[in-house]
Amino acid sequence: MQSSDLKQLNIAVVGAGYGGAAAAKALSLLGATVTVYEQAGRIREVGAGIGLRPSTMDRFRRWGVIDAVKKVSSPSDYFEILTAAGERIMVEAWPEIDAFGQTTHLIHRGDFIDTLLSVLPEGMVRLGHRVERIEDRGDRSVLTCANGTTVEADLVVGADGIKSVVREQLFSGAGPVFSGEHAYRAVIDIDDAYGMVADDNLRMYIGRGTKVYLLPLRHRGQVSFDITALCPDGTWAPAVTKDDLLRTVEGFDERIVNITRDLDMAAVNCRAVYDIDPVDTWHSGSVVLVGDAAHSMLHHQGQGANSAILDAGALADALQEAGSVKEALALYQATRKPVTDELQRISRQGWTEDEVDDVFPGQKPASQNPASRKEQV
Repeated sequence: MQSSDLKQLNIAVVGAGYGGAAAAKALSLLGATVTVYEQAGRIREVGAGIGLRPSTMDRFRRWGVIDAVKKVSSPSDYFEILTAAGERIMVEAWPEIDAFGQTTHLIHRGDFIDTLLSVLPEGMVRLGHRVERIEDRGDRSVLTCANGTTVEADLVVGADGIKSVVREQLFSGAGPVFSGEHAYRAVIDIDDAYGMVADDNLRMYIGRGTKVYLLPLRHRGQVSFDITALCPDGTWAPAVTKDDLLRTVEGFDERIVNITRDLDMAAVNCRAVYDIDPVDTWHSGSVVLVGDAAHSMLHHQGQGANSAILDAGALADALQEAGSVKEALALYQATRKPVTDELQRISRQGWTEDEVDDVFPGQKPASQNPASRKEQV
């Protein structure tokens, strides 16, 4: 599209998470008028650490925000996979380094979203605006919020996460799918990690039915500690005890057991793990999905946040390259959907058949069994 046409666009972004904030930055750089509508009264990102891949860091460079991201993250050269007892299985440099001239950076989720929001113009994000209804009128769409606000836009970007209202009302009524896993996440001081953090590289320890991730946040003097374990309880926010956690790490390196034993359960984020099945269509003539709203995936490949950022970049690129908004949305889907479909598929291959059978005798959870996909929430 011509620069003059892009500057005439009025864009509404639903959701101020990774995908929404990134889309707002990328689209505002085109000259479009962008407003973000976020249901929360304040932004508070829970969880732990993530890795921003070289392709993601290159997007930040192109948007002029890479220095802001680097200030709150640590560069990492490689990742390592070990047995539960600590014997090395493999060590590998992060992919894409040569292709993009950047390295992976490890960052706390809260720092990441704060940084993304800090580089948006003041007033662009409207908090306390929960979108309840979206009406697609072809070349324009109308949003209705719970507080009575009505918004008309040339383009609506649905970045409202795994429980996306935009996706449910316009593209797919299928809900999140339980993976048969729980994730227990905490951030602890490096001094409390029993000497397990000596550099800035991710390490994953694999036991039967359990994976433990240690992701250093050395710029904070902390480490993100994540236990992912098979579990049949699909409650979204399950009640979990210290004894439950200790059972998941039986047989692991004694230092991991000690870290688990020392955890303050009030500071541990416990959740059942969900994704969604691939969505056939991500766009209409004036509405498009990005990030988890389009392709929420399990965290085994560490690609959820990265995919959201790359979606935002690809959407902005498509608007510049195509002749109209409708053509741009089709180009964006054609560019990104094959990639994220494959990442969703690979991310669901996190466990062996025997491990799954131990926890789900005779019946696999839907995300582990393509033949029996069904909504679980």
